[in-house]
Amino acid sequence: MNKEASNGRIPVGILGATGMVGQEFVSFLQDHPWFDLTWLGASDRSAGKHYHEATAWRLGGETPAYVRDIVVSESKPEGAPKLVFSAMDASVATEIEQAFAAAGHIIVSNSRNHRMDADVPLLVPEINADHLKLIAAQQKGRGWKGQIVTNPNCSTIVLVMALAALKKFGIKRVVVTTMQAISGAGYPGVPSMDINANVIPFIGGEEEKMQQETQKILGDFSGSAVELLPAKVSAHCNRVPVVDGHTITVSIEFGKKPSEAELLAAWRAFRGVPQEKALPSAPPCPVIYMHEKDRPQPRRDVERENGMAVFVGRLRHCPVLDWKFVALGHNTVRGAAGAAVLNAEIMKAKGYLDR
Repeated sequence: MNKEASNGRIPVGILGATGMVGQEFVSFLQDHPWFDLTWLGASDRSAGKHYHEATAWRLGGETPAYVRDIVVSESKPEGAPKLVFSAMDASVATEIEQAFAAAGHIIVSNSRNHRMDADVPLLVPEINADHLKLIAAQQKGRGWKGQIVTNPNCSTIVLVMALAALKKFGIKRVVVTTMQAISGAGYPGVPSMDINANVIPFIGGEEEKMQQETQKILGDFSGSAVELLPAKVSAHCNRVPVVDGHTITVSIEFGKKPSEAELLAAWRAFRGVPQEKALPSAPPCPVIYMHEKDRPQPRRDVERENGMAVFVGRLRHCPVLDWKFVALGHNTVRGAAGAAVLNAEIMKAKGYLDR
């Protein structure tokens, strides 16, 4: 069983706690009803310092008081709680996350390193909660007492949330163009002289991640593995001078030919296990359609629903494929820290934290 703190909440930790995504985890977990943040891990140069000394706080306000004086630990399993969120840089995440899993820890990771491993769930709880069944094969095949579960790339999650409700119409081809916020590059990420009044039409590895991750997330669990969605996905990824919020434009071809009313009804009705179980971080409506002709917009919409919903708009006929639309999501909340916390919540609700 997962030991609970005296306040009844489950102790949790964060790997990579001093970086931008680590700070988003700290912010998102504040006052969480189920999880109690008690442990922070980071690089050797930060270990041994109080969190406020080791961290240049980049989010609004000051370093939250509840973590300010926690002493940062080395990124090693000894002394860490069973459940650990990972915001590790991809250059070091593989070995560290595997060491924690081998030692019996449950790693809920935002890092890209294990997303496409055949035995690792790439989880969006509203879409593919049944992919958690991969954990049994993961533990058996790797000899781990613990486990690794991942959430998708920040741009991928906007796309798959918008597509999930439309899967029943037979998705055949998708062309997506992204306009991605600078916060997705971390801090420091894109030099100001490069991004101001500019668009950078390249983000390393991003297009490949969107194409591959979408097929896995929307794939079907066969009983022992995930059968990838057979649709073809083509992505164009761009960095734009927006602080938070990834906007994407999507053109899509269906096997069936749904009407506008059918598409709108599918988005309106879309719910998943997080909504059924009323998980703490789950938005009541995970996908919200906006009928205004000029929405969604990052500045006006991305912070709504605590950053956990995806906003869709501008549905119209596509003269090349079938339909096209715009979608928006918060890249560091729903696309990173919030996504991982919601993953842990559904794991708790389904008993995976107690195994």
